[in-house]
Amino acid sequence: MKVGLVGYSGVGKSTVFQWLTGATPDPGKIQQGQVATADVADDRLRRIAEAYKPKKLTFAKVEFLDTPGLMADDRKDNPRRLGILREANGMVVVLDGFSGAPLAEQLRKFREELLYADLEIVMNRVPKVEAQMKKAKPAKERELDELELATLKRVIAGMEAGKFAKELNITEEEEKPLRSFQLLTLKPETVLVNRGDSGFNDPLPKDLLDLCPTACQAPVKLEMELAALSEEDRQMFMSDLGFTASFREATIRSIFYAMERIVFFTAGHDECRSWAMDKGGTAVDGAACIHNDLAARFVRARVVGHDHFVQCGYSEKEAKAKGLERLEGKQYIVQDGDVIEIL
Repeated sequence: MKVGLVGYSGVGKSTVFQWLTGATPDPGKIQQGQVATADVADDRLRRIAEAYKPKKLTFAKVEFLDTPGLMADDRKDNPRRLGILREANGMVVVLDGFSGAPLAEQLRKFREELLYADLEIVMNRVPKVEAQMKKAKPAKERELDELELATLKRVIAGMEAGKFAKELNITEEEEKPLRSFQLLTLKPETVLVNRGDSGFNDPLPKDLLDLCPTACQAPVKLEMELAALSEEDRQMFMSDLGFTASFREATIRSIFYAMERIVFFTAGHDECRSWAMDKGGTAVDGAACIHNDLAARFVRARVVGHDHFVQCGYSEKEAKAKGLERLEGKQYIVQDGDVIEIL
């Protein structure tokens, strides 16, 4: 999964990229974007590993794409700058939480940029489809053109009314002609408020949470500065500043789940591992995350929910004895934290 970091110039987006991934931003890649990965650390998997003592512990990963910053006063080039985001599966809108600018207003303004960029692409497609429809062609192809044109016009009307494409209840049939556009307003979105050295423990304003319930915040630059200190000094400053824990791991998890993803676990003495998959995916989808051969040869899955696994002292034998281990078929919907063995 690739998640784009987006925002206006000056909000600290590239600093966020470095904080999340540990990769130093490359000035030479400002316009085409830079990609680096981060672990989706999970204390549940750490505790499973404490019980199994595996040779290897592997967390699920998320790719972050640092995109060019948008210009606040001259939006003409912003659609091009947003173009690189189309290859991402979702986005994190980084907001300026250190200057006092209203956060909800910042988000509304940025969403207008997404609408503007998508509307331009969709409107440019309409005359091309209309020209296609004037040509003689088989009835089946004409039906597809008619569906595409009707869908485009419905999306344009919605966007002109200020609605994102994902708010328009687009059907699976309508989504097919839109797929090639990789519409920004169809992608999962969350918000990260980049705080200064104060206010990071205050509740986020209600008007922002009304717009984006999954929004989170962190004092990014301050936490990077603390990370450069010795362990003793870091703990002292964290205590003085009111840090209860590092924000980084919690922020990555918050972003991951906002992208409509979950993890399941596999446990063994060779490796304990978390695997990322789409929320709502089946046991076969989970098997494919591990290896395509497992999906092709899937018979059933042995499943224990994480909470039940904890109750059983992380013992598969105990989970089976208590009837908490289940055998599930191809259509089983994997739940976040399931411990799974594919058979």
